[in-house]
Amino acid sequence: MSLHRVVVLALAPVVGYDMAIPPLLFGEAKDRDGRPLYEVVVAGLGGAPVPTTAGYAVLPGSDESVLASADTVVIPGTKVLGPRRTGELPDEIRAALGLIPAGARIMSICTGSFVLAAAGLLDGRPATTHWAYLGDFARLYPSVALNPDVLYVDDGDLLTSAGLAAGADLTLHVIREDHGAEVANAVARHCVVPPWRDGGQAQFIDRPVPRHTDSHTGRARDWALEHLAEPIDVPTLAARASMSVRTFTRRFVEETGQAPGGWLIDQRVHAARRLLETTDLSVDQVAARAGLGSAASLRGHLRASLGVSPLAYRKTFRGSARERPLRSAG
Repeated sequence: MSLHRVVVLALAPVVGYDMAIPPLLFGEAKDRDGRPLYEVVVAGLGGAPVPTTAGYAVLPGSDESVLASADTVVIPGTKVLGPRRTGELPDEIRAALGLIPAGARIMSICTGSFVLAAAGLLDGRPATTHWAYLGDFARLYPSVALNPDVLYVDDGDLLTSAGLAAGADLTLHVIREDHGAEVANAVARHCVVPPWRDGGQAQFIDRPVPRHTDSHTGRARDWALEHLAEPIDVPTLAARASMSVRTFTRRFVEETGQAPGGWLIDQRVHAARRLLETTDLSVDQVAARAGLGSAASLRGHLRASLGVSPLAYRKTFRGSARERPLRSAG
């Protein structure tokens, strides 16, 4: 019986990190007798060296013809201009994708989803991509049901992951679905990565706070950020801006895209995240300093926005002191 063939189609300029994930993880999947469970082939258009975004090129093991025998195809992240900039798919890529057998599983990592979308494969279907390019994706491919928060989307024969390391989450998920948790866990241990990560990519998104002190509501926002631990309501903010509540709310939405109450919650959650990352304060203390009141309130808001508990978030981004490597005194 032939091995399940995974073909990784590297499209120039390919993200080298993304491209390395499937050969490593699928290649490490073995049965109890140590026999490989997948055959992994890296392919490039014409079989020529493929430039990466990191300043080096990769010589693929095959050209695109190997796609005709693929059971699973993976499109790593890429900066290929058509799909990333105009929504158009170059003819040579369309021809290569046309070689994929009906019924084959197709996966993308990071911005590889732009290629699938440009090919029309994601129309009307759920998908995700790297958080930093969600706006571009939504603008170019409005017919795709984009999910911005998850690490990956499994829609049966089409699977997409968020950026970079989320490709490992998706690959481990596929191995788990194909061969069970024992095999996937063994691959994760070998690669020294968690077999399963809680939450979604929302927990990794940096949402800088806009500072427009010369705008109509900027001074009120700056004041709020300095007093998050205190009770703050919209009339208080409106008074800081010397406006009526109605006018303040309208201008606030115009300037930030959010209602004042929702913006304030977001800033408090963001402050709580920073405290969880940088201090050893208890969850109750973090909640109080961020103005969220109680640990239960913080847990609810963090679960709603990021999909994780405060302790899980802290563990992900800090770990415990005993988990951190000790530095040599020398």
